[in-house]
Amino acid sequence: MIKNFILPCLLLSTIIVSAQQNLVQYVKPIIGTEKMGHTYPGATLPFGSVQLSPETDTISYEMNGKYNGDVYKYCAGYKYEDKTITGFSHTHFSGTGHSDLGDFLIMPTQGKLQLNPGTASNPKGGYRSAFSHQNEVAEAGYYKVKLDDDNITAELTATTRVGMHQYTFPKSDQSHIILDLMAGIYNYDEKTVWTYVRVVNDTLITGYRQTYGWARTRTVYFAMSFSKPFKSYGQKNYDAKQAYRGFWGKFNQSQNFPEVAGKKVRMFFDFDTQEGEKIKIKMALSPVSQENALQNMRAEISGWDFEKVKAQAQSTWNKELNKIQVNTSNDNKINFYTALYHAFINPTTYTDVNGEYKGLDQGVHKADGFTNYTTFSLWDTYRALHPFFNIIQPARNNDMVKSMMAHYDQSSLHMLPIWSHYANDNWCMSGYHSVSVISDAVIKGTYNGDANKALDACVTTAKHRDYEGIGYYMDLGYIPAEKSGVSVSNTLEYAYDDWAIAQMAKKLNRMDVYEEFIKRSGNWKNNFDQASGFMRPKLADGTFKKAFDPKDTEGQGFIEGNSWNYSFFVPQDPASLIELMGGKKKFAMRLDTLFTMHLPDEFFAHTEDITREGIIGGYVHGNEPAHHIAYLYNWTDQPWKTQAQVRHILNMQYKPAADGLGGNDDCGQMSAWYMFSSLGFYPVAPGSDVYALGSPLVNNAVLNLENGKTFTVETVKQSDKNVYVEKVLLNGKVLATPFIKHADLMNGGKITFYMSSKPKKS
Repeated sequence: MIKNFILPCLLLSTIIVSAQQNLVQYVKPIIGTEKMGHTYPGATLPFGSVQLSPETDTISYEMNGKYNGDVYKYCAGYKYEDKTITGFSHTHFSGTGHSDLGDFLIMPTQGKLQLNPGTASNPKGGYRSAFSHQNEVAEAGYYKVKLDDDNITAELTATTRVGMHQYTFPKSDQSHIILDLMAGIYNYDEKTVWTYVRVVNDTLITGYRQTYGWARTRTVYFAMSFSKPFKSYGQKNYDAKQAYRGFWGKFNQSQNFPEVAGKKVRMFFDFDTQEGEKIKIKMALSPVSQENALQNMRAEISGWDFEKVKAQAQSTWNKELNKIQVNTSNDNKINFYTALYHAFINPTTYTDVNGEYKGLDQGVHKADGFTNYTTFSLWDTYRALHPFFNIIQPARNNDMVKSMMAHYDQSSLHMLPIWSHYANDNWCMSGYHSVSVISDAVIKGTYNGDANKALDACVTTAKHRDYEGIGYYMDLGYIPAEKSGVSVSNTLEYAYDDWAIAQMAKKLNRMDVYEEFIKRSGNWKNNFDQASGFMRPKLADGTFKKAFDPKDTEGQGFIEGNSWNYSFFVPQDPASLIELMGGKKKFAMRLDTLFTMHLPDEFFAHTEDITREGIIGGYVHGNEPAHHIAYLYNWTDQPWKTQAQVRHILNMQYKPAADGLGGNDDCGQMSAWYMFSSLGFYPVAPGSDVYALGSPLVNNAVLNLENGKTFTVETVKQSDKNVYVEKVLLNGKVLATPFIKHADLMNGGKITFYMSSKPKKS
């Protein structure tokens, strides 16, 4: 890797080195692993199928037949506050507020064999081990930790479809590798539907596991190879309730038996090890078959050189990170490149090396001319992550839209994805926001598929009457409060999505569709209560619900938010919202109140996704619906307030520490907000080609675009105090308004912000 040249401070403030820099050094995957961030510290590649990372407990999804609230802390499997590690599994979500995965947990041990994981209070009662953060290293594409109880050093790295482990053992004739096929995230007693394992020889096993979790029909196939032959192996089936067992009892299946099947299986592999001996494992995954998993392994890691695979992983990350080169303080660089890292984790590749994947119809499909992706957390990521991809990862975003269209083609319900996850839709959250992603990609010229077919898919999805109140929305122009607990937020989000459909239709000259959906996009007005000035639940008879508190997050018709935040959710038409709220001056005062009011704890006590750390006044940055709000001052003739609030949020909500995120990163959405805002602009309404300007945090930055051009962000007189923008030049010409267009970026050039400690109010 090319190291940074040491330049005089004066030059550093004005020059970005265009050659590839060593940017991996600024990525700290540990950021967000404490408190609410829900990120994981393990090894993965950009948009990789494998996310190889430690688990720190075995919390069950249910307790005494009810939801166990503590499981929410383990959405990513790892919690920084914990003192023990239970093992290393191969699939994880990054930053989500619900979870699944945690497949194929591997744990090295030595001494007496223990096949249960033990507990946090009694770790020596099982195979888990104590660990210390002092003996832990988390980097892009690499993770290392010492397992104190067994004196074993664990190291992890990955390719796109293969996780590679390296375990350094002490001298022992009782060294073990445990493969726990029961373990999982958001686990419960019956989650594993079936497991199959075939011991091919003394270094290779293959198999699959089917689970019923967030994705209800999810099967993952694997091929697992050891660098050294095991001397013996065995398994234990913990399914005492299995009524029918056939005649397999003729064999001793617990020891050295080559075929294992059941719902609750743990396996072990025994070795003799010398002091400091390294045992390596390759675990390849496939959505299609054991054969494909083995093909993935052989294609991506042919040998056993762990350091070579690690170096390749970090080189791959460094290439991706260099798509944006920023000059700023060290802490800000850590925040920026860790955000860029988190943004490039999801969506995840869902295609084997031969192009095959399993579709929603449970059939095997071949991606023709594109990479198929899954893990679309669209309620979160349509806002900033996919718009960010349209600038920095357009080819991938093109493939992601094609993946959504494949999802639509395979869907028995003829719907685009809501929350796509391993050949399933888990239907989480509201809106049909894939239409926003598709519209944004069509309007910005990213999508090269059949745009008219994509529009038809959007329209069909938006007219699916029996999905979450769409029929009421179409007939009445809103969803009655007595028909849905999230009636207001659904109406608002549908209205925005309909506007996005209208913009795409206009681009394609489908004016009949445009007229229909631009009319639907005004439905947000039906939930606006002029008397209170808030978005409010409306009953089927057309009257507003009487019991109403705009601060409350519970029982008020909103999902993961309150009316104070959702009342500003009209990103498609801020001018009309401002008019309804009394004009620009009153609207700005209302925004001021949001950012300065005190929101008592009682109003978010029952909401997992909102904590005090993610709140500024009454503005909730730790959740997505309000992410555009700070930029709305630009429509009030008071853009300096956008500048001040954006810088305040950047500095308050993002820190280079384990607890450095004020809320769930949500598959990169929080990170995308940070990067856009650090660079000085933000997509308030995806589906539009306009970005609102803010207050850049960087000294300067170079965006290396896929079209071969560069776009430079430059600041003059940048400092912690100079948060206000005196003037902005685009390619040397003064901008008259605080907005730029997508073409301004993609054509290359330079935007220069002249910073000041005083707001410019004229």
